Amino acid sequence: MKFQVLDIIPHLKNPVTGEIVSTAERLNQVVQTARRAEELGFDSFAVGERHAGEFISSSPTTVLAAIAAVTDRVRLQTGVTVLSVLDPVRVAEDYATIDQLSRGRLELVIGKGNEVLQYPLFGLSLDDQWELLAEKYGLLRRLWREENVTWTGRFRPALTEATTTTPRPFAGSPRIWHGSATTLTSAALAAQWGDPLFTANAIQPRENYKILIEHYRDEYERHGHDPRHQYLGSGSGAGGVFIADTTQEAKRQFGPVYEALTAGRNVPGNNSPFRDIDHAVAEGPALVGSPEQVIDKILSYHSLYAHDLQSISLPTTLPFEQQLEILERFALEVIPTVRAAAPTTLWEPADPYGGRPEFAGATSLDAAGTVTTDHANHRRNLAHAH
Repeated sequence: MKFQVLDIIPHLKNPVTGEIVSTAERLNQVVQTARRAEELGFDSFAVGERHAGEFISSSPTTVLAAIAAVTDRVRLQTGVTVLSVLDPVRVAEDYATIDQLSRGRLELVIGKGNEVLQYPLFGLSLDDQWELLAEKYGLLRRLWREENVTWTGRFRPALTEATTTTPRPFAGSPRIWHGSATTLTSAALAAQWGDPLFTANAIQPRENYKILIEHYRDEYERHGHDPRHQYLGSGSGAGGVFIADTTQEAKRQFGPVYEALTAGRNVPGNNSPFRDIDHAVAEGPALVGSPEQVIDKILSYHSLYAHDLQSISLPTTLPFEQQLEILERFALEVIPTVRAAAPTTLWEPADPYGGRPEFAGATSLDAAGTVTTDHANHRRNLAHAH
């Protein structure tokens, strides 16, 4: 298994102490955490995007560029890029710039977003969110894979003149994942294109996310894509990872913070059913407990999901030094055991994108083309077999 740190950059008071850091300090913490995550051997670092609520992640491209400048090997991801409210031309330009700055380390995770207030802010209708996502992804995909693109659609002016966005990505199109949290639609879009899926695994019971994952895999197979490229990422619950020497001690220390944050979150349809820390540890996706408890929780989800990439988020209302201690304990006491128990080909030699960054030798200059060819060959082989 591979491991990602995700920060959607909430900017909240600690609900127990009332303390909150400044905006500048919070943003700098994100960059420092990414640098430390690379030092500790995490595989990727992701920055979220929100344009409403108590978040300061409205400009993930800026934050990722700052991270690119102070890291060398950790892959840079998003979680998610809210493509439904953005212009695909600008997305292609901005993220290709980050891909160049990081020399091929970018992989985008797209979605329609988890905040309904974003749509009126950008003059869009929430009723169109899925159609917006599908259309804009189709254009973004072409802009990164082709030059001299002409295009017409429903939601943005046509590209009547042949258009080549610049800069071009570092080494062919970066990989694009699809984030899925509550409905089958994003899972189906990922499967339609033969792309990997990232399940939020945030607040709902695991069975709900299993339905999305099974739908993705069924649709992926129905479209005849090569199963070697069917990668899956998974989140780790709202609230953040917390590790202590014993699970009881972790619940004692973190329980009041978790429960106060959960009680203060009132978003109909988007509230966790795991309201207390005992319930969250016993049945929810939260990674709270001893290292052994956290290992067992991840592997129990892996037995159900068979995911390749595990995402974690730190409890960002806690003192920053404590966050870094948790990050280090996770890297040293959890990751090695899970890696050994749940191997994956993601970002390994068998994965065309594994050799895309400069640090990996940039051996795959057109990973996207390789995957597309593999999908076509797989469909051809299936047709011959029948």
